Amino acid sequence: MATDADPTLAAVPPLPARMVNEYVYCPRLAYLMWVQQEWTDSAETVDGQYVHRQVDRPGGVLPDEPLPEGERIHARSVTLESATLGVIAKLDLVEAEGLRATPVDYKRGRRPHAARGPHAPERVQLALQGLLLREHGFECREGVIWYAGSRERVPVTLDEDLVTEARSAVAGLRALATAGRLPPPLDDSPKCPRCALVGICLPDETARLRGGDLAPRPLAVADDPAQLLFVQAPYARIGRDGETLTVEIEREPAKPVRLIDVSQLVLHGNVSLSAPALHELMARDIPVSWHSHGGWFLGHTIGTGHRNVELRSAQYRASFDEAACLRLARGLVEAKIANARTLLRRNWKQGSAPPALLAALKDDIATARTAPSLASLLGVEGAAAARYFGVLAELLNPAPAADGGYSFDFRTRNRRPPADPVNALLSFAYALLTRTLTVTLTAVGFDAYRGFYHQPRYGRPALALDVMEPFRPLIADSVVLQVINNGEVRPRDFVRAGGGVALKPEARKALVLAFERRLAHEVTHPLFGYRVAYRRLLEIQARLLGRHLLGELPDYPNFTTR
Repeated sequence: MATDADPTLAAVPPLPARMVNEYVYCPRLAYLMWVQQEWTDSAETVDGQYVHRQVDRPGGVLPDEPLPEGERIHARSVTLESATLGVIAKLDLVEAEGLRATPVDYKRGRRPHAARGPHAPERVQLALQGLLLREHGFECREGVIWYAGSRERVPVTLDEDLVTEARSAVAGLRALATAGRLPPPLDDSPKCPRCALVGICLPDETARLRGGDLAPRPLAVADDPAQLLFVQAPYARIGRDGETLTVEIEREPAKPVRLIDVSQLVLHGNVSLSAPALHELMARDIPVSWHSHGGWFLGHTIGTGHRNVELRSAQYRASFDEAACLRLARGLVEAKIANARTLLRRNWKQGSAPPALLAALKDDIATARTAPSLASLLGVEGAAAARYFGVLAELLNPAPAADGGYSFDFRTRNRRPPADPVNALLSFAYALLTRTLTVTLTAVGFDAYRGFYHQPRYGRPALALDVMEPFRPLIADSVVLQVINNGEVRPRDFVRAGGGVALKPEARKALVLAFERRLAHEVTHPLFGYRVAYRRLLEIQARLLGRHLLGELPDYPNFTTR
């Protein structure tokens, strides 16, 4: 039994009994939730919150003195802590009579018909609640689990075997947290597909990338019905009215938008946002992205941010390791050139792409793979980009007659400011992709401003620029080709401003809509075999990068399409 002098207790904060439950169920899940502070809701967890609505009311207390004979109390949501055990728990319900107390734990679902009654994680959690009651002066011989699905009370005897099992689980979780290393995923377990954290844990994908033979099961992660809210109207004002955002535009009635329907808020130009609205958005973890009038991504606002310090520590260590930076940068540039080559091969308008061009790009890939330094790698990337953009016009429909003084007659890539409509579209699409990946990386737990290939510079999301390299052709360039070739954007949708060409509001709106469609487009993952939308794919890649930096994967698997 641990004592107050046990040094392991000082190394780890008090363990929530619920986390010990998760440890018995799956050590990897407990580590993700407790150490790395990862969480996401599923239908089961939301249902569990609903089941607990009656008992999850803070402030429940137990009497300091024994109750008179025959008197009973029911105390709800009682928080108890033990320095000896190193455990803290919030008890759903305590039924007390005299010196005897019985913890009642609420669970969703139906009673399991197993040999020992409730499953081991539930029994261990209840045993810890009983031990906490004993340490606070009560007699506790049994606990009760209430199953809401079947509306049954199932008693659990707190015998010595169960108490020993509970103490062993506490010691195991404490040792796991102290070791600071994510446990391996369960091997083809039936628990994984229904786990709320399957999209974060990536058990099958991790096992496959570590040499496993089994094909990963498709990610059964529910799509979020909330959508991006993009506001670009000049002098628009956004406020909050209860559960809605209100968007006020000059000479128009305020437009309400339900907060539950908003996944991100993107503000373009001189749009104002009230403090109450911003506070509510931060409380709901809805990011706010800010763009200049010309489309440059300025930054984003979030709440307290992700608490996975372990991941950011690994990111910072790798960013100061020249060999690690070069290894990651080589893979990013290889994937970028490979995807650009595929885009040319698939979308060449007149005949097929010249074999000499494809061969040259293939040589660039091989050269990037062995580049001796970041400086030489930049040269390889620049040479490949010159080849690629030098023929990008071959992917466009024949240029129509000049409309409003402009045409889609692309010659070469330029920026700051873009000199023609195609370059203006490319710059805006890259800004949208940068914003998307900045938000995604931040949500996963990274510092989006500390990269490996792109070196840190004030205000530049270097890591977002790193991760987006392979996706520039697949998402941004593809969207630009689509809006031009489909006639969604016309030459008259541009205006000369600041020495360059800028998009009119109509062109920005069309490009944003096409960009969001592209993110929702599903592709077959070449490594895992299942179909996944680009938006989810970006998150998967971010999490795989984290697994690599934390030492779980030997390499970062870049995404290249076939």
